[in-house]
Amino acid sequence: MHYRNILFDLDGTLTNPFEGITNSIKYSLEKFGIAENNKERLKQFIGPPLEKSFMEYYCFDKNTAQKAVRYYREYFVEKGIYENILYKGIGNVLEELNNQNKNCMIATSKPEIFAVKIIQYFQIEKYFKYIAGSNMEGTFIEKEDIIKHILTKWKLKNDATIMVGDRKYDIIGANKNGIDSVGVLYGYGTKEELQKEQPTYFCNNVNELLQLL
Repeated sequence: MHYRNILFDLDGTLTNPFEGITNSIKYSLEKFGIAENNKERLKQFIGPPLEKSFMEYYCFDKNTAQKAVRYYREYFVEKGIYENILYKGIGNVLEELNNQNKNCMIATSKPEIFAVKIIQYFQIEKYFKYIAGSNMEGTFIEKEDIIKHILTKWKLKNDATIMVGDRKYDIIGANKNGIDSVGVLYGYGTKEELQKEQPTYFCNNVNELLQLL
């Protein structure tokens, strides 16, 4: 394909963070006296900014949601960050793209400091030219802004750049910045969710992603 610059979402695209994120959310909710034993319900937290998710799914006001994020991080920084799995075959995808001299970068709403630690933990940092994430203060969290930052910083051409992600936020961010996108269906977004935002391509699994890119 003609894309030279490949932007990857992290959670649900490169790694499966289900255990770490859901355990961190459970820990946070317990601080408010909320016992959430259905981890499947917490899957919806994977992808979007945490503060927004606490407000949407548990009706927290902004101040309470910010406190919930702080509790979340207490668990996540010690344990949750490592309760994570690299999707099978992703290493092969990154190695092949590297062999083709593609510029691989990460565009995630996760705090950048955590994204860097995760990439280092899986020993795949050598494949990435740049990692862009949100700030710890809860700012710079919209995928649209993160993608725009990468495009501007590296002076990337829109028609040579593509965003790969599993949630609608990845596709919306790509569309708003005028770049193509891939909606991957092995992560945490449904096909219906992604279809509404009209990604350029769909991939059912990691093998299809390798073939596409």
